[in-house]
Amino acid sequence: MRRLGSRMLVATALVALAGLLGGCAASSAPRHTATASRTHRASPKPTPTPTPTDPLAGMTLQQKVGQLFMVGTQATTADPTTVKAVTSLHVGNVFLAGRSHAGTAATAGIVKQFTALATPDATAGLPLFVGTDQEGGEVQVLNGPGFDDMPSAVQQGMMAPDALKANATRWGSQLKASGVNMNLAPVVDLLPSPQFAPQNPPIGGFDRQYGYTPEAITRHADAFRGGMDTSGVVPVIKHFPGLGNVTENTDTNSGVTDTVTTATSPSVGVFKTEIEHDARAVMVSTAIYTQLDPSAPAAFSSKIVTGLLRGTLGFTGVVMTDDLSAAQQVASWSPGDRAVLAIEAGVDIVLVSAVPSMAAPMVNAVVAKAQSDPAFAKLVDAAARRVVDLKRAELG
Repeated sequence: MRRLGSRMLVATALVALAGLLGGCAASSAPRHTATASRTHRASPKPTPTPTPTDPLAGMTLQQKVGQLFMVGTQATTADPTTVKAVTSLHVGNVFLAGRSHAGTAATAGIVKQFTALATPDATAGLPLFVGTDQEGGEVQVLNGPGFDDMPSAVQQGMMAPDALKANATRWGSQLKASGVNMNLAPVVDLLPSPQFAPQNPPIGGFDRQYGYTPEAITRHADAFRGGMDTSGVVPVIKHFPGLGNVTENTDTNSGVTDTVTTATSPSVGVFKTEIEHDARAVMVSTAIYTQLDPSAPAAFSSKIVTGLLRGTLGFTGVVMTDDLSAAQQVASWSPGDRAVLAIEAGVDIVLVSAVPSMAAPMVNAVVAKAQSDPAFAKLVDAAARRVVDLKRAELG
C-alpha cells in the first residue's frame, strides 16, 4: 500500500507539472492563435483564466458618458470648445471636420493637442478615437503634403478589389501618420440604379456609391476596410439601414423619409454581409424609414438600432449616429433629447461634428437622465463598455 501510494503521489505531481507547463505554453502563444486556445481548453487540467478587469471599473458616471460622444473640431485648429469638452465634459472622442490642406505633419500637431488631454481625470486615461471623413472624391477632409488625392467611391468601385485594398492601405497609413485612428468610411449605401443616382443628393449627388449591386458594394467595401485595418485605422460603415432610396439630404432637409426599405431589402443585406465580414463599427442615419419605424429617425429608433441592427443582424460592435448637432432632420428635437433618444435606441457614440457647442447640453442631459433613471444608466454602461472594448482591441 505504501509503494502504491508513493506511485500515486509521483503521478499526481507529474500531472500537475504538465498542467503548469501547458499553461505557460498557452500564455506565451500569440494572442489570436485559435489552435493554441483549443489545445488549452482540451487540457485535462486547464489553468484557470483570470477574470478580465471590468473596463468601467473606477470610472465616474461623467467619464462613462463622455465615452459616448465624438465632438468636432475644425481640422485646421484645436477648437477651444472641443478642448473644453474633453477636459471638462470628459468627452472621449474627437472628429476632424471641414477641410484642411495643411498635410499630415500639421494635422498630427493638431491631434496631439487633443490626445495629450486623455488623462485619468479627463477620460480615465483611455485613448481618444480621433475620427474624420476620408472617403475620397468630394468627401475628403484631410489634404495637402503627405495625403493622396483620393478618387471618389464611384472611381474606387472601378478598381480591382486587390488594387483598392493596396490603395486604402496607403491612405490609411497617411491617416495614421496624422494621428487619425478612425475613418467614418466606407459608404455602403445601395442605390437602386445609375439612373436614380442624380435624384439621391446625399450619396449619388457626391459619387459616394461603389456600385449598384450588393456584390459590387461589399467587394469594394471589404477591400477599403481591409486597407484601413492593415494601417491601424478603424473603419465605420454607413449609413444604416441605407440612404440609397431617399431624395433629400438629412443635413440640409427635414422630414427626409424612405418609404421603400424593409428588414429584408438588399440595402439592409449589404450591412448584414459587412457585419458577417467583421465590420466593428456602424453609423446609423437620421432618415425616417416608414416600413421599419415611421415614428422616429433611425438614430432614435430602438426598433431599428436594437431590434434590426443588433437583434436581427446580430451586430455586437459600436453603433454611432450621423451628426446630431446641425442636421436639419433632427432640428425639431432639443440637443439634450437628441442624445438621450439615441442612447435609449441602443446607440453607443453620438456624433456632434458640425457644432461642438452642442456637446455640453447633450452630455449634461445624458448624465442627468442616468442619475435619475436606473434603466437608462444600464444602457449608458453597456454603451460605454462597447466603446471601451473597441478601444482596447484597436488602440491598446
